[in-house]
Amino acid sequence: MTFSRTPLALALLSMLGVAHAADDTAPQKARTLSTVDVNATTTTGYQAADSQLDTFGSFGNAPLHDTPAAITVITRAQIDDRQPRTLSELVRGDSAINDNYAPAGYYQDVSIRGFPLDLATGFRFNGMIMSAEQLPGLEGKERVEVLKGLGGLEAGVVEPGGLINYVSKRPADVHTVTIGTDSHGSNYEAVDLGAWFTPSFGLRVNAANEKTHAAIEHTDGRRSFVSIGADWKINEQATVQLDTDYQTSGQRSASGYQLLGGTQIPEHPSRTRLLGYEPWQRPVGIHSSNTTLRFNYRFNDSWNAQVSAGHSHTVIDDNVAFAYGCFYAASCASGATPGYFFAPNGDYDVYDFRSPDDTRQNDEVRAVLTGSFATGAIDHEVNVGASAFRRTVDQRAYVYDYVGTANIDDRTPPYFDPSPNEPGPSERRLTSWQRTLFAIDRIHLGETWQVLAGARLVKLDERAYDDTGALERDTRMTKTLPQAAVLWQPTVPLTTYISYGEGLSLGREAPYWTSNGGTTLAPLQSRQVEAGVKYALSDALDLQAAVYRIRQAYQFARPDDTAEGFTFVQQGQEVHTGIELNLAGRVTDNLRLTASANVIRARAENTGTPDYEDHQVVNVPRWRTAVYADYTLPFAPKWALLGGWRYAGTNVATPNGDTRVPAYHVFDAGLRFITAVGGHAMTWRLNVDNVFNHFYWRDTGTSGGDSYLFPGMPRLARLSMTYDF
Repeated sequence: MTFSRTPLALALLSMLGVAHAADDTAPQKARTLSTVDVNATTTTGYQAADSQLDTFGSFGNAPLHDTPAAITVITRAQIDDRQPRTLSELVRGDSAINDNYAPAGYYQDVSIRGFPLDLATGFRFNGMIMSAEQLPGLEGKERVEVLKGLGGLEAGVVEPGGLINYVSKRPADVHTVTIGTDSHGSNYEAVDLGAWFTPSFGLRVNAANEKTHAAIEHTDGRRSFVSIGADWKINEQATVQLDTDYQTSGQRSASGYQLLGGTQIPEHPSRTRLLGYEPWQRPVGIHSSNTTLRFNYRFNDSWNAQVSAGHSHTVIDDNVAFAYGCFYAASCASGATPGYFFAPNGDYDVYDFRSPDDTRQNDEVRAVLTGSFATGAIDHEVNVGASAFRRTVDQRAYVYDYVGTANIDDRTPPYFDPSPNEPGPSERRLTSWQRTLFAIDRIHLGETWQVLAGARLVKLDERAYDDTGALERDTRMTKTLPQAAVLWQPTVPLTTYISYGEGLSLGREAPYWTSNGGTTLAPLQSRQVEAGVKYALSDALDLQAAVYRIRQAYQFARPDDTAEGFTFVQQGQEVHTGIELNLAGRVTDNLRLTASANVIRARAENTGTPDYEDHQVVNVPRWRTAVYADYTLPFAPKWALLGGWRYAGTNVATPNGDTRVPAYHVFDAGLRFITAVGGHAMTWRLNVDNVFNHFYWRDTGTSGGDSYLFPGMPRLARLSMTYDF
């Protein structure tokens, strides 16, 4: 689906004109109109009271204040004020989250508490597992929820860092149009239309079109998005909620830098140069759709049931003139530099990579029963349920051919002819099933103590196939994942807790340059202990603090005496110990903010490779902070100042800890102005990211066992106007 900017703008203007024409032709009555004073600021716009993760999830039907886990919510007000477009921009207000292979022009990944999320299972759409190999279309989302830490009971097979859940907007009486641009000349249009047509049926439609003039040369892009949300209140007991969205996008992907010679950070990198650019490189096309259908039934005041189904489908047309390694460079001919890094002088190889019709599909069904009852003086709240999840991956035999060698200092890389080869036919590469049973009991022991105990039984059945369709891997296992917590609430505003949980995640695939390249290692079990405090400083301001320790087997390329020099293994432990602080809400009548700080010690232990121990692991800064503030001027209440500060400490880039990128501070600023035109609210927003245009490395993550360095974006200003017609 595509939108033409001019017809959309004309259509919106036409709707406004019809509305005013209707006003002009309506019968006139002599009356005096009162003064209209429009102010869209809300007292709780940066604060959330609950989340989907605890409504029908693993923590029982309880508000966030009573949940024994660190959950942060990025509210719609925050999304509107900050105007993020990518996953990396969306989550940078939480210091526990870091980029992990998040290139511009491509789908992105992040890590939570130092563990990268699995794109297959680490993201949710209305609580259902979505294929995350897509760009997040935020126009149809009411909020984004982040569960930090082990999600074994919540999600089954998932990485130990946590989960991200996108929550759709619900039907409401809303009619807004937004237009925007940025300092590079991009165009953005969006509409948000909703209504309750009857007391029992409502609809919400969001649509957006964007043409991006990117900071990185040759990477201009386009994106079109549409979503529909519908609520049907069948009767007082039964409701149905349907949500679906579709997005198509196209943009050239930007390759990351690599260490020079495997040890040196490039001295003069460019944030705006497209490494390996070749004019025949086509944009990466991503077409995605996500759908959830939920049926809720309330038996009585104590018992409820929900049956849900989710479908997520992504098709990626991957096209990259990929800058990678120096296998074919004369400067690496001696063999002193590993071929999977850039050469010491900055030479790198350029590959023609084409993988069209890369199709990922997730399907899930889930049934949950929640209720409460008493056994004597003890009250119980229980959640029991079952789910079945299926993921498939279909891919064509890709083209990945060397075409030439360039240098990072080339203003324009030399021209190389593309490979004459073409991708092969599509084949099934993966079929994965997860079938689970889960139950949890929240036991109330008087007014101040609660105990949670539960478990999820996971049956995993996964088969992977090679290019010829032959079975390459067959993983079958059954595992029980327990979870328990104790809560103490001495006063209403204060909740303290200590929790223990276990999780299960899939083993990683060995990089091609190791002796067992292509082999997928066994699933891993992880364990987490967490203690936390949640305190309501006021009705509109919440404070969270947590101390955690996560343990999982360490997966790494172990140096050895094989011909390749490395073997990919699971040996020893990766231990992440950290402290988190989060503040969100309204501090005064004029000041709203979110503030976050994270200190984490991430170490590899007992690996048999001393050089890889006793230092921070790769791409986990020890210190991170983030603050975003919204201050309404008391002498000019229609105006608000917006500002942010992000800090990350030095970030390790090699397993031996010898190479690190420097720490950085980044400052953001903005303005919001609220007025009225024709009695309808109009809101202007101006955001300037990286006000001082500071250069920094935001990411030293890995993909497929290869390490990359991604620079932060240069200064960018975004301007938008939202009109409520």
